[in-house]
Amino acid sequence: MLQPKKPKYRKQMKQVRHLRGVETRGCTLEFGDFGLRTMESGWISDRQIEASRVAMARHAKRGGKIWIRIFPDKPLTSKPAEVRMGKGKGAPEKWVAEVRAGRVMFEMSGVSGALAKEALELAASKLPVKCKVVKRSDFLL
Repeated sequence: MLQPKKPKYRKQMKQVRHLRGVETRGCTLEFGDFGLRTMESGWISDRQIEASRVAMARHAKRGGKIWIRIFPDKPLTSKPAEVRMGKGKGAPEKWVAEVRAGRVMFEMSGVSGALAKEALELAASKLPVKCKVVKRSDFLL
């Protein structure tokens, strides 16, 4: 799974305010010809990113190239079941990527437009946020 190699701190505060508004960086296609863009903000876990990547790769039958444009660098903690409140913050359980609306999460190239659209929609079904398939011609002025 994706996670930082050597984080400076094991635990972080939630800071949900980072999810407000729309993304200003990382909202255009940089590498591929097709991409998956978020329509709403949220947290995406390392397992969801991996499930989306595997679904895209299998649907494209290992053809083309896939770029992952997000990285889960925020640790989420939780306490075990049936434990009383207090006694400190829970142990780190998983890593999530904070994405705001408008962020391009995945990119694809080297496959036909119809195949890329199907693969990206399949990847979008694995994610907890609404997504939209975009193509390079959408960004040309």
